Amino acid sequence: MNLNQIFTNQRTGNNPHTKASRTDFQRDFDRIIFSSAFRRLQNKTQVFPLPGSVFVHNRLTHSLEVSSVGRSLGSIIGEFIFDAYKNELTEDSKNFYLHNLGNVIAAACLCHDVGNPAFGHSGEDAIASYFERNEKDLKQKFNKKEWADLVNFEGNANAIRVLAQRQQGKDDGGIQLTFSTLASIAKYPCEAVAKKKGIIHRKKFGFFQNEKDIFLEIAKATNLILENEEPYIFKRHPFVWLVEAADDICYNIIDMEDAHRLGIVSTSDCENLFFELIKSESSDMDKVKNKLASISNENEKISYLRAKAINALINKSLEIYKHNFETILQGNLDNGLLDIYKSENRALQDIEAFSIEKIYNHKAVVEIENAGYNVMYELLDHFIPSILKPEDERKSYDKKALKLLPRQFVYEEGTDYQKVLGVVDFVSGMTDNFATDLYRKIKGIDIGMTV
Repeated sequence: MNLNQIFTNQRTGNNPHTKASRTDFQRDFDRIIFSSAFRRLQNKTQVFPLPGSVFVHNRLTHSLEVSSVGRSLGSIIGEFIFDAYKNELTEDSKNFYLHNLGNVIAAACLCHDVGNPAFGHSGEDAIASYFERNEKDLKQKFNKKEWADLVNFEGNANAIRVLAQRQQGKDDGGIQLTFSTLASIAKYPCEAVAKKKGIIHRKKFGFFQNEKDIFLEIAKATNLILENEEPYIFKRHPFVWLVEAADDICYNIIDMEDAHRLGIVSTSDCENLFFELIKSESSDMDKVKNKLASISNENEKISYLRAKAINALINKSLEIYKHNFETILQGNLDNGLLDIYKSENRALQDIEAFSIEKIYNHKAVVEIENAGYNVMYELLDHFIPSILKPEDERKSYDKKALKLLPRQFVYEEGTDYQKVLGVVDFVSGMTDNFATDLYRKIKGIDIGMTV
């Protein structure tokens, strides 16, 4: 890939470039911050949903922290590209890598989770399984590629839709981000029918058929490497690896800190795991030991170790990215940066294994995932059968159900695929609380007037 041709300030919606005190890429960051899709992340599950009085991360605070890490990664790699390839770069490219790559990665990290539904991955599973479990009644209404989108529902693909699609009655191009930022969140730049386990850029899929033309514009403008045309498969954009690394760094470490605050993980276990990771990358452990000895508060001890662990993983990710940069440009790297490091670092392997056993499979987490799965499934079942009926065949209960759909999600003149995607937009965009409240109301569990 040509480093001068993998970024652009072109936006969805074809809006002309305007002069402003902020760069186009800083404007991306600001547009995301002020978007309703981003605000809704404040009440969407990260790992521990609705934890009561104990403050732990939700999708919004997670995204803010990922963005902070991403900005550091992008800024340092921008300097690296400037220094190592300055003879190949145009003046615009030099300015971009020195001053704006950090902004692009920060913006992409900020919005990387906006397509994720309520209740974490169980929400994704509920949407996909709704279509799988109703295949007999629904499959014939869609073509092969549309059906693949639905039965493989994916938060990453949904993020492109949330950010770039035109909803009913709204402006063209969604929130109108640059193609550079959008390309940076496309971890799986292929159609759903092309997904294939074991291949990093095809593990899931990156865009719905409804946004296929938009994605092809993004791919063309950022010069993604085309691997296959039918179905479309592209290699990852070089910036994706930095966004993915920032996300991996944060959840590997911060989920452990949250579990400690909730009393799921003991101070000694958390301290030992973090300490071993830091020790594997630091030559000055006496300083760390002295600092720990001066802190008596257990939460503060873990916060200090968390910061040191994140710093160690940032430095290691930078090292691996630089070492593999030419391979990344060619589209041939086949493992994420943290996965490469994990394969050679026992301490990070231990953190992952401990998290799976003690955190992600904790009874409280599994119980709420089951509840969330049922809530999301039942909400889809309330709306989809009704929206798919011709208007003249809808019964009173169908019409009542559809009155609960906000107008921007109703595509009466569209295909069955577009009508269903409108319902999926509505349900997947809900916060945990809103989804739970609506479920309780339509099921008659809570009855009463609310405004």
